Amino acid sequence: MAVIIFKRRFALFLVLLLIFLFIMLLSQGYFCSNMDIDEEVKWVSKKVLELSAKERRLQLQEERLLHLEKELNKSYSNSAVSMLKQQQSFIKDLPTIYAITPTYARCVQKAELTRLSQTFLHVRNFHWIVVEDAVEKTPLVTNFLRNCGLIYTHLNIATPEDHKLQENDPNWLKPRGVLQRNIALKWLRDNLDVDNKQGVVYFADDDNTYDLKLFDEMRSTKQVSVWPVGLVGALRYESPVVHNGKVTGWFTYWKPERPFAMDMAGFAINLQLMLKNPQANFKIRVPRGYQESELLKHLVTMQDLEPKAENCSKVLVWHTRTEKPKLKNEDKLKKTGQQSDPDIEV
Repeated sequence: MAVIIFKRRFALFLVLLLIFLFIMLLSQGYFCSNMDIDEEVKWVSKKVLELSAKERRLQLQEERLLHLEKELNKSYSNSAVSMLKQQQSFIKDLPTIYAITPTYARCVQKAELTRLSQTFLHVRNFHWIVVEDAVEKTPLVTNFLRNCGLIYTHLNIATPEDHKLQENDPNWLKPRGVLQRNIALKWLRDNLDVDNKQGVVYFADDDNTYDLKLFDEMRSTKQVSVWPVGLVGALRYESPVVHNGKVTGWFTYWKPERPFAMDMAGFAINLQLMLKNPQANFKIRVPRGYQESELLKHLVTMQDLEPKAENCSKVLVWHTRTEKPKLKNEDKLKKTGQQSDPDIEV
């Protein structure tokens, strides 16, 4: 906008300068015409007034455009403007992190996504793939992503009802996010060039907490990198066991015999490795705790794993899980006709 205004004013300045020179030449008798000098001056004065009026109209239009631009910036201060800044801040040859986040409708959904996005905004060369467990994309997530300020891809696919957790089911009873992660992997394979695109794939669930150092650790992943995860498996942490820089086993209580006995938040995959192995996916029907193994068995062996976070001695991600809110007073207010405003998005 500022460039357009400058160009217009510079053009007007040139026109006025030419008119001034023309008047000076007339006054010195350099031009002869059927009109006398006074008529020439009147004609030029008329043109100057017309140009001034046009300039004033242009100025009013520019002021209106500037006003609209300010209003748009207010409305999308965390979206279009921030997204443009993030695109401009991409560093050439720095691998992009593709973070895949399955999400589903619940009271804390927006709070979880907000917390996550505020962390991701600090990560350079970052692309967020958010996949809703829904038949259609919801207005809440659509509007949230539009204003989050991140470069993102928004997808959706619904989990079949017979595979969904019910209200009182424990989290471990059925696998969650399986179809959502798979459709995100399909998007990567359908849209990225396996030969030219450098990056890392990470499964960033929306109920985890992330240290920014984790993203620096994973960015150099050559095949599959691994690290500890805090507050998981009913332990303070779970972790790969590392000897002489190599993963030799797993520190976990539950089924340590699993091929890759770790949490979804505990590894990242080289993008090209993922793209070159389309058979590497998750499955709905696998034993509890075997989703990670189901995916990774198509990509690497234990000996190929790359321990990060100082040989898996530092915890940089936590499976925190937001407490389910107790909204019993909402029901009490509904009975009195004083329920909270449903138009206020929480």
